[in-house]
Amino acid sequence: MAENTNEQNPAVLRENSNDDRRETATIVGDVEASEIKVPEEKAKAQEKPYSVYTLREKWAIVIISSIAGIFSPLTANIYFPAIPELSRVFGKSVELINLTVTMYMVLQGISPMFWGTLSDRLGRRPIFLACMLVLSLACVGLARVPTDAYWLLMVLRCLQAAGSASTIALGAGVIGDIATRAERGGFFGLYSVGPMIGPCIGPVIGGALSDNLGWRSIFWFLCIGAALCFVAMLCILPETLRAIVGDGSIKPHHLYRPLIPLIGRKHAGVNDHEKPPKTPFMNPLLIFFYPDVSLMLLFNATLYAVFYGVTASISTLFSDTYPFLTQTDIGLCFLAIGGGMAFGSVMGGRALDKDYRRIKRKLEEKARSHPECGILSQDVTKDENFPLEYARLRMVPLYYAVYVATVIGYGWCLDKKVNIAGPLILQIIIGYAIIVIMNTVQTLLVDLVPNQGSSVTACNNLIRCSLGAGCVSVIDLIIRAMGVGWTYVLLAGLCICVGPIMFIVVRMGPKWRAKRRAKQAAALL
Repeated sequence: MAENTNEQNPAVLRENSNDDRRETATIVGDVEASEIKVPEEKAKAQEKPYSVYTLREKWAIVIISSIAGIFSPLTANIYFPAIPELSRVFGKSVELINLTVTMYMVLQGISPMFWGTLSDRLGRRPIFLACMLVLSLACVGLARVPTDAYWLLMVLRCLQAAGSASTIALGAGVIGDIATRAERGGFFGLYSVGPMIGPCIGPVIGGALSDNLGWRSIFWFLCIGAALCFVAMLCILPETLRAIVGDGSIKPHHLYRPLIPLIGRKHAGVNDHEKPPKTPFMNPLLIFFYPDVSLMLLFNATLYAVFYGVTASISTLFSDTYPFLTQTDIGLCFLAIGGGMAFGSVMGGRALDKDYRRIKRKLEEKARSHPECGILSQDVTKDENFPLEYARLRMVPLYYAVYVATVIGYGWCLDKKVNIAGPLILQIIIGYAIIVIMNTVQTLLVDLVPNQGSSVTACNNLIRCSLGAGCVSVIDLIIRAMGVGWTYVLLAGLCICVGPIMFIVVRMGPKWRAKRRAKQAAALL
């Protein structure tokens, strides 16, 4: 009897599938099939790859985007070693020079909301080029600013932030354009190497340039780097926005084409007859009203603020705790946390993709062995069937626990003035854990709002930069009031307060996504 039942079920499923295909249109919430299509078109679309780019071409695009992304944190942190010298030559107090850092962070949080939203509508390539051009010109101005024009220093630092800060959001949008959910973890792992090690290598480069060539050389260095990146993007980077080029096979207007079409040249113009529909304007501020997205933004921003507090206080705490260190030695201490982040970016991204494939494989096996559930094995990755939040966040509690414990241990190591090897080793672990968590959250955010990859990353940048700026502004006051050890206990306590968010999103996230799908489907009818 069991054999007869098993033999009949596939036929029943095929019959139901054929009935489904006779529907006039099917609405799918995922980015991989986000348009209303008639059944025949849907069947053909499922056979096509998500992007025409080869794996090697995708990696090339991500590497170029990652190089551009490094300028946001690098431009902010390379400036730190020159602050005492700038205070002297401009004749202003250190507090007033530090105000330029605060203003930079404010613009770093706000400007991606503008540039990211534009890139979701006008394309990634022109906005990338505009950001690099603005950054280059601002650096030229900073390198030549008169020392009696403090106000101009402030204005140019804001302009510099407006150009550089948005590259992180743009790169995340590019990954959402070219990569499926199963690939995004690895791509985000490599992509985040640039943006996340910038805070660690910036002070090292800035200190060396300022000591040997003067403070103006810092801005000439940034100008040359941004200009070279601009030229590389102008020559090589293709347009990836799916509203313009689809899967990459639609040839865009010549203004969107690279001067040297090395990437995707074999597929350009193959489907010029399939013009994608224009994407309507989507207000990025509405993203904050998505409960799962807003909760993950809060979780990520809190952990990032604590990390930024750790990074920003390295110079002060290490100089006080280990007075035998020179300024160059202290700059090199940043490489410990940077090394942990670089290693975590690569390994964490691979693990994220591996987790996704493992859960997908288990669901496919379950669908084949239990046909009575009514889900075909090829449909398990559809938005309504796949436990996306669990697949992404499954391992985050482990890294989260390591991160919290290490932050506490790091604070007490400095408080008790143990051998310098102790806090440096803990820095490596902190860097590894935080980058894995942040990459995971960033990948999940793009998965949740796939059609607004740059906008949701801009929202993430706004919240985390705001909390990071707040943490940096008060951490010295807290250390003086509570001591180093208890300060880091307090910071770890803030992380513990937002810990339950992970489990809330895993449990409630699928329901919230279902409501969004239903609302979007109703709006299309």
